[in-house]
Amino acid sequence: MADVIPSPALSESDPRPNSPGYSSGWSEILLVSLVLVAAWWLRTHDLSARPMHADEANQAVKLGQMLEGRTYVFDPHDHHGPTLYYLGVIAAGLRGETSLTTLTETTVRLVPALAGVMAVGLLWLLVRPRGRWPAISAALLLAVSPAAVYYSRYFIQETLLVTFTLGALTGGQRWTRNGGAVWAAVTGGCFGLMLATKSSALFLAVAALLALVWSRRTWHGGKNIRREAVVAGGAALLVALAFYSSFGANPAGLRDAFFSPGAMLARVTSGESGHEKPWWYYARLFVFQRNGGYVWDQSLFLLPAVLGGVMAWRWRGLPRFMAIYTAIVAMVLSVTPYKTPWLVVNLVPGLCVLAALVLARLRWFVALPFLAVIMAGLGWQTRQAVFLRPADPRNPFAYVHTSPDMQKVPALAGAAPVGPVKIISEEYWPLPWYLRSRRETGYWTKPPADCDGALIFASANRADEVRARLRGEYRESYLGLRPGFVLVVFMRKEN
Repeated sequence: MADVIPSPALSESDPRPNSPGYSSGWSEILLVSLVLVAAWWLRTHDLSARPMHADEANQAVKLGQMLEGRTYVFDPHDHHGPTLYYLGVIAAGLRGETSLTTLTETTVRLVPALAGVMAVGLLWLLVRPRGRWPAISAALLLAVSPAAVYYSRYFIQETLLVTFTLGALTGGQRWTRNGGAVWAAVTGGCFGLMLATKSSALFLAVAALLALVWSRRTWHGGKNIRREAVVAGGAALLVALAFYSSFGANPAGLRDAFFSPGAMLARVTSGESGHEKPWWYYARLFVFQRNGGYVWDQSLFLLPAVLGGVMAWRWRGLPRFMAIYTAIVAMVLSVTPYKTPWLVVNLVPGLCVLAALVLARLRWFVALPFLAVIMAGLGWQTRQAVFLRPADPRNPFAYVHTSPDMQKVPALAGAAPVGPVKIISEEYWPLPWYLRSRRETGYWTKPPADCDGALIFASANRADEVRARLRGEYRESYLGLRPGFVLVVFMRKEN
């Protein structure tokens, strides 16, 4: 336990990778392995239990179409980058799922889940030069973070972006220390994956560069910096262009990728997206709030993280870099009108690092109980948010979430007689996912002249008009699409 006492790794300058004490012993490898196992279990246990969010369903349907032979075409206006889909194709292939009908929630969610576990390992590698205990503590905090776990189980791009960002930072850290074309290529390749995941990668890259300059990080690499920079840039472009061009099948995707950042910037700053929130929205996800009797609070985790951000100005290298980088990202996200809760995962790794560095400066008999209390609080909230109430509107991470009623739709589709399925509603996602076994499904925002079918889903404000146009006999029931939006279900009676 004496190793918890601050070591030379917390001095003004980072230790060199070949300095004494840098190599990992078996005890450390065992601890890190246990942290990764815990991170894996939290991110993969019972993945199909939560209903599919509309955004997840939309992307899963696109993935299913790719499995059936459709070429991926990047859409710069309504969708993010292609890495999620292509990695989903690999996951589906490994699990023997070859079509939209056979694709499952578990398979698609394994992609961000695995990325989330990799993020935990990468954070350990990033912090390891500062010492054994800061690295393990940071990884442990990220492994159980409610936001990190929750969105690692979402088939969206954000967790992949965090993982690729940590890969670029870890590669860049080794590159600035040791130099070498290999680390340059790793850094550039990870940045290329960032670019191929979300347009906001450019903003994160700028934040990292500013943090690098303001943290006064010294270049310790070799003399071939220009050549290695070309290698890094070439790797980034090669990776990004390969994905956006659909690996040569859609050259127009390169043009669309070029205009994508502008489209994204216009969307998030327009003030008309419907996702506008006050500037303190992300801070509220960490501090005390009570929703319908349930308390959500990560103040004990946030306290050492903020303290670490203040203290980081006394340190050079990684602490100051992470403090500046996290502060820049937090400020930009806060002043941007467009806000969704999953964006907060971009802040979590930096907060974990800063909190771990503060804990490592305490005596072991203070640090260990404090870490245990923080972990207990995070673990309790992760259990509530991820496993007990994943789709509850009182859960601050369950944003405009699909009602559990939607999980009844496959059974309804299986029980309905043969014939067309009609969706008559202004909003309908994730119904296309849950009705993927019924290919004879059509969609209308207003009731057509002929509303009859084997199974009809109508929004509550269209139901009377639909009912008046039905000529057969139907059984009626009700399903919630999401909070405040109800569907009326008409199933044709068989003679």
